[in-house]
Amino acid sequence: MNILVTGGTGYIGSHTAVELTNAGHTVILLDSLINSSEEVVSRIQQITGKRLSFHRIDLRDYTATNQLFIANSFDAVIHFAGLKAVGESVRKPLDYYENNLISTLSLLRAMDNNGVTKLVFSSSATVYGDPGVTQYTESLPVGQKISNPYGQTKYMIEQIIRNYSASRPEFEASILRYFNPIGAHPSGLIGEDPLGVPNNLMPFIAQVAAGKRSKLSIFGNDYPTPDGTCMRDYIHVVDLAHGHIAALNHLKPGVVTYNLGSGTPTSVLQLVTTFTTVTGKDIPYEFATRRPGDLPEFYADPTKAYKELGWKTEKTLEDMCRDTWNWQSKNPGGYI
Repeated sequence: MNILVTGGTGYIGSHTAVELTNAGHTVILLDSLINSSEEVVSRIQQITGKRLSFHRIDLRDYTATNQLFIANSFDAVIHFAGLKAVGESVRKPLDYYENNLISTLSLLRAMDNNGVTKLVFSSSATVYGDPGVTQYTESLPVGQKISNPYGQTKYMIEQIIRNYSASRPEFEASILRYFNPIGAHPSGLIGEDPLGVPNNLMPFIAQVAAGKRSKLSIFGNDYPTPDGTCMRDYIHVVDLAHGHIAALNHLKPGVVTYNLGSGTPTSVLQLVTTFTTVTGKDIPYEFATRRPGDLPEFYADPTKAYKELGWKTEKTLEDMCRDTWNWQSKNPGGYI
């Protein structure tokens, strides 16, 4: 298939582009490069041995987006593009609502105008808010008690996709709710390259290991968990990429939602300990006060994805740590 990948030079988009290309698909990358580097394109080509078409376009620009659709015959779209930092979204809510919502509306209009009916959307477990349980199933209510604008935009986009689908019986969409993607491609050529201070735990751990940061702050050690630190469901980014291919291969008319996670919670201290064991790198850390809105524990119930898509995680926590360090040590300055 001829597949447009929006946000294609980002962390998850780039890994998915690799796996799609390796699976025999033709991939066209679109990205504004607001939070990524064009160097990613050459890295993907190096891994796959295939040339990829890249277009620097801001999806909010409908004219440019529509022209890209007119010039190409896309069979499907995988939509990653959007701002994604939870903390930043609290500080800059208007930026998140404008970027994430308008870009998606522009994309759907271009798809509609050009008869493209297949979509896989990158959503998030944040849409569940705080449902009062620790293991999340797709049947849980969404849109309630979401504590940040990032999660709200994901929830709103899910509703937009459902409303659009109701008006187009031929439309086929899969909404994938991620838990905590970490790791990197085993080659070490592509990985997570945060700008400034990392918003996520694993890149911060890797930067401490590399000596870029002096120590890790662990927010809270008095949660009702075995070691007092928060527990999350970590998933290797390559496993996540395979989940998108599985969803793409099982599209059918209507909208279907899947959790993509391992189904196994890991605490912050467990992740730190595993990273040290795998890499031999000591991670100095200190405990800090809890962050507002952090839940003690949440993780996926991935049963539906396994039953309907035949997908499950294959990579271990050790793989995630090993591949993260391989990326960090080979690329101390990221894609610079």
